[in-house]
Amino acid sequence: MTRGLTCGPFKGKQIDMARIRASSLVIVLLYSYTVAGAQEKKLQPLNVSYSSISGTRIPLWTAKELRLFEKYGLDAAPIHIASGSATYSALIAGDVRIVSDTASAAVAAAARVPIAIFGGTGPIAYKLIAHPSIASIDGLKGKIVGSSFVGAGSDFLLRRLLLKLGLTPGKDVQIIPTGIGRSDLRIQLIFQGKIDATLGSADNITRLEIRGQKVTILGDLADWGVVTTGGDFASTRQFLKENRSQAKAFLMAISEATALARKNKEVTFKVLRAAMRIEDPLILESMHKNYVLGTIPAKPYPIEAAIQTAIDEVSLSNPQLKGRRPEEFLDMSILKEIEAEGFFERLYR
Repeated sequence: MTRGLTCGPFKGKQIDMARIRASSLVIVLLYSYTVAGAQEKKLQPLNVSYSSISGTRIPLWTAKELRLFEKYGLDAAPIHIASGSATYSALIAGDVRIVSDTASAAVAAAARVPIAIFGGTGPIAYKLIAHPSIASIDGLKGKIVGSSFVGAGSDFLLRRLLLKLGLTPGKDVQIIPTGIGRSDLRIQLIFQGKIDATLGSADNITRLEIRGQKVTILGDLADWGVVTTGGDFASTRQFLKENRSQAKAFLMAISEATALARKNKEVTFKVLRAAMRIEDPLILESMHKNYVLGTIPAKPYPIEAAIQTAIDEVSLSNPQLKGRRPEEFLDMSILKEIEAEGFFERLYR
């Protein structure tokens, strides 16, 4: 791996002391504890890649910002690698040890080498967003629905969703690949009259409300049984076997980060300001509500239904994956061990 990769959004950042003073005492104590702990023991290096800058990364960014990785003996370096294929190439080469990416990317990589998903940050809360003149699912008939790219995960999800709604792509609705990966930008095409509907997230809707732009929310994908994830944690089975203690420490740091963010939203606000350059208090509140208190689980177990969706998606281009089951791509043993030790119970006392 080249040194040109950016190691997370926090490099060179100044600590916002005003925010820290406004936060709860537990965070100040946490900083003191982890710094002292880091001086007493040698930290184990751990490169962790993540594929997108979105709310699903809040636990990862929080663990880095609050030095929770150091607390559990890790010198973790979050690295942003936008391409899923590049991420798994780096994993296979040993340049990164853990990746945070979609279940689809993990399943595709597992067709080449033994890879297991051992944790996750919950589902992506995609919603079907339409022009305000469209009041129902039936209103989509004869309309244009915008996807991102042909063959992309969101394109697959959209097609799968439409079929569940009884709408056949190419017959009842026309799907147009917009070439735009960011859903907030794709939604703007609705107001430009180029498409009638697309997929978006809850924070996209908040941004629209702030601008005074009205849309129809036809529903959440999960309501129709279409579940996907964007922040599953995966590694090679060899790493998980030979470095189990590191993987365990990683999950404990991620879980404690989630607990702290749930207990004090100022933690989330600080992280989002640094990582995503978000300043609007309404958007910060929305992301804390919809991600930290919403989709991100207290216990970072992977979602088997989402992995099944990923298998169905990837098998279209890789027939050898047809008939495979989610459990073949999972290693839940570390999380089960953490839970059996009472770790989650202690976090939420």
